[in-house]
Amino acid sequence: MAALIDYRGKSPTKTTSGIPLVTAKVIKDGRILAPDEFIDPADYDSWMRRGIPQAGDVVMTTEAPLGEIAELNGEKVALAQRVITLRGDRNLLAPKFLKYLMLSDGVQEQLRARATGTTVLGIRQSELRKVALRLPPLNEQRSIASLLGVLDDKLELNRRMNRTLEALASALFKSWFVDFDPVQAKRVGRSPVGVPDAALPLLPKHFEDSELGPIPQGWTTCPLDSIAEFLNGLALQNFPPDDGPDLPVIKIAQLRAGTSAGAERASAGIPAEYVIHDGDVIFSWSGSLLVDVWCGGPGALNQHLFKVTSQQYPKWFYLHWVKEHLLEFQAIAADKATTMGHIRRHHLTDARVVVPKGPLLSALSQVQEPLLAKLVANRVENRTLETLRDTLLPALLSGEVTIKQADKAISKVV
Repeated sequence: MAALIDYRGKSPTKTTSGIPLVTAKVIKDGRILAPDEFIDPADYDSWMRRGIPQAGDVVMTTEAPLGEIAELNGEKVALAQRVITLRGDRNLLAPKFLKYLMLSDGVQEQLRARATGTTVLGIRQSELRKVALRLPPLNEQRSIASLLGVLDDKLELNRRMNRTLEALASALFKSWFVDFDPVQAKRVGRSPVGVPDAALPLLPKHFEDSELGPIPQGWTTCPLDSIAEFLNGLALQNFPPDDGPDLPVIKIAQLRAGTSAGAERASAGIPAEYVIHDGDVIFSWSGSLLVDVWCGGPGALNQHLFKVTSQQYPKWFYLHWVKEHLLEFQAIAADKATTMGHIRRHHLTDARVVVPKGPLLSALSQVQEPLLAKLVANRVENRTLETLRDTLLPALLSGEVTIKQADKAISKVV
């Protein structure tokens, strides 16, 4: 095992800005997400009293969750509790290789085997030091890390592209259906922006009163559950896997993570409407309320999740309306005097939406549908890339696959 470095001393003062604090929750999938906690720079030296994290250091979560790994890029950061630094001898161990090695199934299995706890697994440093690492020659380590880094670069490029796509799609939706910017522009004689040419002659010039206040003339208001069907999932413990095909059980945790890895299994013989596929809109109505487009492969819809569909309205339209009401639904659930807040069916009816005439909605779909399709394609591609990355590492370590063969396989998908 590489050297373990525990920098932490006196607890720092949390601030809204300052030096980013790398906590266990922002280390995910081999990378560090944007930190949302910071410490006062005046506390930095006393907190990181045994040294300063360096570029190339690998950080690992020791609990809640166990075994998330990422590499530091050299930005000045502070490390929170439950985050440990791993630093190897640079003459024996390439930092980037150490990151991939710690993410490998073999090392992750060792971490779990040496962990303690029931509901929350954690590992002591004394046990962490006993984890065995298999190290090929340094030049091979660098080659392996470089190859896998190509996949990670493509994964990150797709993630950045999807953040842009989501922001653009959301901004357009808000402009069209919440702020009514194109209609406002047309009303005062300005040329509307952000709409396709085919939609321009279909936009009204005036507003009319409605239960929600002024809306574009000729548009209507209706309940959220009238533009989409909300299918509640099954109690899948009643459909255990048998000798036939099975499916991963998609619960709130899987929806949040965007993957079915490690999920429980259920019989694939459940009714077809309860099978989730890539591109399906899934909405958790209990516990952690969130909505997302599922891209984790086929799965079985568990209770506490809605699969949202419509035979009449486009997917992007009802997806964004659910997102528009999500904060409202989360507030309703938070007010519940129970251990697991939730919303009820009538809350879907109470939530109102604004609907344009059919031809205009079709014209606007010319912009929104390609954005959603590209977002789904990128996420499905990332699933393939992650599988390839996670498959190549043990094969390279065992010699089953050569560097040249791995390079050829990666060049086909990147």
